[in-house]
Amino acid sequence: MPEENSDEDADDFDLDLDIDDEPATFERFHDSRVKARTTKKQAKAAPALAQEDENVLLTTTYKPSRHEAVWLYSSLRPFFDEQKLIDDVLFQVKGGKEATVYCCHVAPDAQRALGAERVAAKVYRPRQFRNLRNDAMYRQGRAVLTDEGRAAKATDQRLMRALGKKTEFGMQVQHSSWLLYEYTTLQALFAAGCAVPEPYAVGENAILMGYKGEETRAASTLIELILPKPEAQRVFAQVKESLAILVGLGMVHGDLSAYNILYDGERATIIDLPQVVRFDQNEHAEEIFLRDLTRLCDYFKRAGVVCDPVTLARELRETAP
Repeated sequence: MPEENSDEDADDFDLDLDIDDEPATFERFHDSRVKARTTKKQAKAAPALAQEDENVLLTTTYKPSRHEAVWLYSSLRPFFDEQKLIDDVLFQVKGGKEATVYCCHVAPDAQRALGAERVAAKVYRPRQFRNLRNDAMYRQGRAVLTDEGRAAKATDQRLMRALGKKTEFGMQVQHSSWLLYEYTTLQALFAAGCAVPEPYAVGENAILMGYKGEETRAASTLIELILPKPEAQRVFAQVKESLAILVGLGMVHGDLSAYNILYDGERATIIDLPQVVRFDQNEHAEEIFLRDLTRLCDYFKRAGVVCDPVTLARELRETAP
């Protein structure tokens, strides 16, 4: 039987105690080791926590939750600090399956350059939380875009290998390319006269673009409105003009519906264009094109506008610039 108070035990605690004191001494020793382990973990986590605190400490009119703040402010920080385009997030416009849109106030020194006091910031959700199905169908025929918006070279073996193996780096490149594709598409369509938001700037996880709406309320989507027939006919004509420009550039919206068209009482604006496909690059383009027009016609038929998707497709090709 071992001794109740051996020299080994005494050395461990570096104390010469009576047996009655041993439980309390062990508890103090155990607590000190737990505290040491906790301190070590906190030290390792400090850089990440500091980054979170830095993001959360940005003061804006819109008050996101802590989790949302980390994601939101880290995505918008380049527009705040580096480019100094915005100085406040005013309110959330809408949340979607892959991104959330916010109304932001333009910094005073940037208002003249942008020609606006408010802009919309489309902030993409973290990759693991995006809910976009079948995006491979939309990527077909697309080039992978670099951070500069240029097509990546097929000879870049490291990049192509990462994409093929779906490594963390490859997934990040794919995510960035998806976002940049929407930004460059907006640039091309806006320059061609299509009624889409004007693109101002792009970051790693967000796009800054034109805002449609009033000071405290964004323009409504068509799905939220019941238009009288004369107004519906006018809006339909506007949408057709924009679609003719898309077709003339060889593009299909890819997810067109009354949910993705804004109307501020004067002008219909087409939004949400990351899924645009090209007729000459994607074997599904014709199918997607007809699906888009079917959804569009279904909405306008309810407002009394005569609309047939097959006839509309032919008209758009005939009137395309």
